Amino acid sequence: MTNPTARRSGRREWTAFVVLLLPLLLVSMDVSVLYFAIPAISRELDPSSTQQLWIFDIYAFTLAGLLITMGSLGDRIGRRKLLLIGATAFGIASVGAAYAQSAEMLIAARALLGIGGATLMPSTMALVRNMFQDDKQRSQAIGIWSGAMAGGIALGSVMSGVMLNHFWWGSVFLINVPAMLLLLVLVPVLVPEFKDPAPGRFDLLSVPLSMGAVLPVVYGLKEIAAEGFSLARALCISAGLAVGALFVRRQRSRTDAMISRELFRGRVFGSGIALNTIAAFAIMGSAYFTTQYLQSVLGMGTMEGALWSLAPSFAVGAAAPTASALAQKIDRAYVIAAGFLIAAAGFALLTLTGTDSLWLLLAGAAVIGCGIVTVMALVSDLALSATPIEKAGSAASLLETGQEFGGALGMAVLGSIGTAVYRADVAHSAPEGVPADALDAVRETLGGATVVAGQLPGKLGESVLDVARDAFVHGMQLASVGAGVLLVAAAVLAATLLRGAGTEKDSSTEEEPTPEPVLVH
Repeated sequence: MTNPTARRSGRREWTAFVVLLLPLLLVSMDVSVLYFAIPAISRELDPSSTQQLWIFDIYAFTLAGLLITMGSLGDRIGRRKLLLIGATAFGIASVGAAYAQSAEMLIAARALLGIGGATLMPSTMALVRNMFQDDKQRSQAIGIWSGAMAGGIALGSVMSGVMLNHFWWGSVFLINVPAMLLLLVLVPVLVPEFKDPAPGRFDLLSVPLSMGAVLPVVYGLKEIAAEGFSLARALCISAGLAVGALFVRRQRSRTDAMISRELFRGRVFGSGIALNTIAAFAIMGSAYFTTQYLQSVLGMGTMEGALWSLAPSFAVGAAAPTASALAQKIDRAYVIAAGFLIAAAGFALLTLTGTDSLWLLLAGAAVIGCGIVTVMALVSDLALSATPIEKAGSAASLLETGQEFGGALGMAVLGSIGTAVYRADVAHSAPEGVPADALDAVRETLGGATVVAGQLPGKLGESVLDVARDAFVHGMQLASVGAGVLLVAAAVLAATLLRGAGTEKDSSTEEEPTPEPVLVH
């Protein structure tokens, strides 16, 4: 919405914004920072296969499960205060992870990192909403924020490889500590405090209900993406959805609800969460294929693959600020719809990718990234601008929880399509002469086929690898068709649901005035 009387932010706010980018970068980097460290961790700590999975996954699960709780808590106790508490926890957990003496200690430290990350992400977005009241400045800030988050995930694996070339595995965690110390020093000086002046009681029962809704669904979807569909995983997702229904019912019936009903009075906020979830579905679904393509189809090493995967980020980094500038002149609904269509064009490029098409793959990934970051930046800005300012923490946490759901769903659905096509193609085209037990491994995954091919003699191994690579690429192509169709539909929805949003006040903000949030310098 346009607010010509809003105060424009100055150098102090922009300096504070730069400081707030630090936790955002580190939280997003920690998603991928273990990619290179796992072999060294396996040698030092000797984790079991189950423990190794939890070392990887506990961070994301804890983060996703606590976002809603932490967003609501920040509205009540103060977003700056919660940010400082989270930064302290994140720094302590980073030291604990770096010097872990066992797999159990590392899992516990990663869980604490997830708790800290859950406080940092909604706090930073909510503070951006508070500091930038001018529509144009807020759009620019959220555009940069979205680009930094996308870049951090790509940068994490590269930073991990660089650190491990010079130091021991714990160094990938210690890089967090100086940044958190800097945050603890500068945030109290530069960032004012904001909180809801009349938050009501904190609903403790909603905390386990929100976690019980989010964690089983995210876990089930990730397991389906990694291991395939099973009844147990479907039941896990169903249990999460059932708890989610109880959580929603509780929020709708209480005056002190963790999630305020005010957020959903207008059309913008709910539509924004849905479109943001679709955007995350697309970007994480594409990443599922592109990372495997670089390593298993083109045969790159992990470090080389990580460096090449960083290349599209240079284009993506400019997408959100450019989109924010366009949205000042064109109805944002149409810019968001254009972002979805651009991402759909990127998936169209992936449908043309063969088994030796590095530049086409990178171009497709860059186009997808540019389109999706455009959507995420503008949708986040629209949703937050339609939110009562004292509820910004809860709003930010819901947007980010939607992204977690969308990302897990994208990997599960698109990954399942790719896997089904892969297995059907391999079963149809597998060369004769492959031992039965080895053929089972070939049919399972491209990674398994690569291992088997290395154990088979000469041309037989090459034939197995060629068949597996062709099957994987075919699966990626058909999954990309499905993703492209979904994004075209999302473009139509965005143009329809959000038309005129941002040019006039949404009903959620015009029905009744809300008290100003408490601001303390």
